Amino acid sequence: MKANSTPVKNNKEQKSTKELTLRSILLGILLSCLMAAANAYLGLKVGMTVSASIPAAVVSMYILKLLRNSNVLENNIVQTAASSGEALAAGAVFVLPSLILLGYWKDFPFIPTLSITAIGGIMGVLFTIPLRRVLIVETKLKFPEGIATAEVLKAGHTVKPKGNKDVKNILLAGLAAGTFKLCQSGFKLFSTCSQSSLTIGKSIFAFGLDLSPALLGVGYIVGLNIAILMFTGGIISWLIAIPLYSFINDIPLTNHFDTAMDIWSSKIRYLGVGAMVTGGIWALLPLSKAIFKGFTQQKKNKNNVQQSQIKETDKDISMNIVWIASLALAIPLFVVFSHVIDVDSLGISNDLYLKVVLFGVVFSLFAGFIFSSVAGYMAGLVGSSNNPISPATIASILIVCSVLLYLLGSQINFDIDINKTTTAAGTAILVGAIVCCAAAIAGDNMQDLKSGFLIGATPYKQQIMQIVGVLAGALAISPALSLLFNAYGLGGILPNPGMNPNDMLAAPQATIMSSLTIGAFSKNLEWEMIILGSLVAIFIILLDIFLKFKKSSFRIPVLAVAIGLYLPITLSTPIFIGGVISHLQSRNHSIFKNLQNKAQGQIQRSGIMFASGLITGEALVGILLAVPFVISGNTDILRLIPLNLGINGLESLLQVLGLLFFLIIGIKLYKIESYKRDDNGSKKFED
Repeated sequence: MKANSTPVKNNKEQKSTKELTLRSILLGILLSCLMAAANAYLGLKVGMTVSASIPAAVVSMYILKLLRNSNVLENNIVQTAASSGEALAAGAVFVLPSLILLGYWKDFPFIPTLSITAIGGIMGVLFTIPLRRVLIVETKLKFPEGIATAEVLKAGHTVKPKGNKDVKNILLAGLAAGTFKLCQSGFKLFSTCSQSSLTIGKSIFAFGLDLSPALLGVGYIVGLNIAILMFTGGIISWLIAIPLYSFINDIPLTNHFDTAMDIWSSKIRYLGVGAMVTGGIWALLPLSKAIFKGFTQQKKNKNNVQQSQIKETDKDISMNIVWIASLALAIPLFVVFSHVIDVDSLGISNDLYLKVVLFGVVFSLFAGFIFSSVAGYMAGLVGSSNNPISPATIASILIVCSVLLYLLGSQINFDIDINKTTTAAGTAILVGAIVCCAAAIAGDNMQDLKSGFLIGATPYKQQIMQIVGVLAGALAISPALSLLFNAYGLGGILPNPGMNPNDMLAAPQATIMSSLTIGAFSKNLEWEMIILGSLVAIFIILLDIFLKFKKSSFRIPVLAVAIGLYLPITLSTPIFIGGVISHLQSRNHSIFKNLQNKAQGQIQRSGIMFASGLITGEALVGILLAVPFVISGNTDILRLIPLNLGINGLESLLQVLGLLFFLIIGIKLYKIESYKRDDNGSKKFED
């Protein structure tokens, strides 16, 4: 793997290679919109997203080759923009739906949603520019997706045989997952979830499996280590905490699974909140030195080296432009906050309202800078797909809530003024959305710059393309969110009568954010559960330190367990299955024996292509189905089996059919061709 840490040499051929072209810009914009929409669906469904750099690199490679005279640097520019749209969607869907859940918004208004996501995304690009050199060039960080993407790009332009096989894998998987989704949510021929429960005495035990190929793909991509930890968090919540809570509190037993879901939603998921906040603070501790070094290094370079003397492959956007643009963002931030935060709903004086808006602007810039730096560093440690941006957002929202309680407490009685409490909570969410978008883009930004470093790309051209990708993604996110909300509903909110709650998108992160803000203002947070979750996190941190001391190959990043604690077990189970498939497959190929813990299986190229296709296919069909659902106002408009058919055991039959199709897709993912080394040590493809 030594080659993976060494950039391509800058030779005459590369100097003349076209990089930032009109077709690469247009293709990057198109793929950014597509990836943003697909990841919006995935984020709302499961509360996590995965990096789109590798599938974007493969798709753009195939398209550019059809246009002829393409090169690896042009290909890299396209995937840079495309992955920016995917990352921005992650930042948006984790927070903005909270405004729907609070009742602050009735839908996703285009201009405010566009403005919030675009400003936050641009902040994420700008604030990580000073860190590129120290984190990518000088610090030995993994950047797993960045290394994997660089490998895919180099292989695609140096290895000719079977170059189109990756695209075929994406298309095949997308077709399978899309067909499955159509039969599930459209025709209602398959169940979307298999679940069961039982009681032992006064204790409720519940278990389930979401029959989602997309989640299977997520588990495959994040790998066995993370998948096990997420599943472990689910086991703690659903098979330990819920039974204990139901036993101690003598919960009335009705529909057992629904009862377990209610206990998890109202109480147990706050274990995950406590674990995430504690884990986030733990992650922040070692970062200050690296962040400080990044900015001092930039100043040193500026003082000692003229811009004209810097190599093309080492040029960033000028720091003068970075500082001016960063400060200039305060103006659109002020306009957005003034427009979205309703002074009449708050019912406060104009002077105090101005203080609230100014605080929102200043804190957004400050927290955006801090957490963008953190996210950039963490992306190097654990990758973009596993980057813990939720704790940063939660911390930001809780700080804003505390300050607003202090500022507004003299003029608002939060115990009785429900409308004013909702508006104050919405204000905190807006700040959190800016910070979350910035952190999401920052982590993705650093992965793309790592890929560029390894293939000899020009940093400032990539940074320009990242901003282009952010703006394109921001344009797509608002209509995608609105369409999905009106078609399926979000987090317990069904916008139209007669909608099927089984089709609803859980929006788990947004649900947590809205509950936290309301709880902070009404002073009724589930502190017992939050503190208990923090204690669980401390235990996990100590255990991970022990494993590190023992030099164990298996590590326990606390935030992976925290995600499992606050996800429904129906979502963490298919992710776990995907991780197991990835591990079993990798054991059969000698090339992966030394890579499992270095890059979390990210170099399993063909498998990743297929897994990415599963995610994209299900997401795109889910979005397409939203169109007839919204137009008709009925999610049963395409149903082929009538509700009143009256066949005994029909529901069980649909579950069996769904499980069978899910199993077939899992087997195909396991048997997908991969590549290994032949006797001469070179890579070859194998069925």
